[in-house]
Amino acid sequence: MSSYFLSVFDCMMSQASAKSTVILHHQKTKINMKKLLAIGIFLISSLILKAQTDTSKIEQYCQVIVTPRLLSNKVTIDIDFGEEKSFWRDNRLKTDAGILKKFNTIIDAMNYMGREGWIFINAYPVQMGQTEIFHFAFKKQFYRSDIQK
Repeated sequence: MSSYFLSVFDCMMSQASAKSTVILHHQKTKINMKKLLAIGIFLISSLILKAQTDTSKIEQYCQVIVTPRLLSNKVTIDIDFGEEKSFWRDNRLKTDAGILKKFNTIIDAMNYMGREGWIFINAYPVQMGQTEIFHFAFKKQFYRSDIQK
C-alpha cells in the first residue's frame, strides 16, 4: 500500500512540477509581453515627438504696392513677399490653376490678402514725382518649420 501512496505522491509531485513549469512559462511570457509593449510605446512616442520638433510660430510680412497706370484710371497691384526678384523668373502671383492673378481694385487685393490669412498693419503713400504709390503692409503667423530659408 505504501507503494501506491508513493506512486500517487509521485504523480501529484509531477503534476505540481508541470503546473509550476506552466506558471513560470506564463509569467515569463507575461514579462516578455510587458517588455515588448514598453518598447513599442517608447518607439511610437519618440516618432511622435520627432514630428513635433518645432511648433513655434514666427511673423512674416508682405507688402501690397499700388501704382497708377499711365493715362488710365486703373492701377497695377504688386505683392512683395520678400522673395528674390529675377529677370529670368516670373514671380507674379498666380492662382492654383497657374493663371496670372489679377485684381480689379485695391479693395479686391486687400480682400484676397484677408482670405489668405494676412492681417493689415498699415498703409502709406510714397510720392514719386507727380504720382503717388501706395504701400499696404500685412503680417501673418507661420510655423517656423514651414518657412523656407
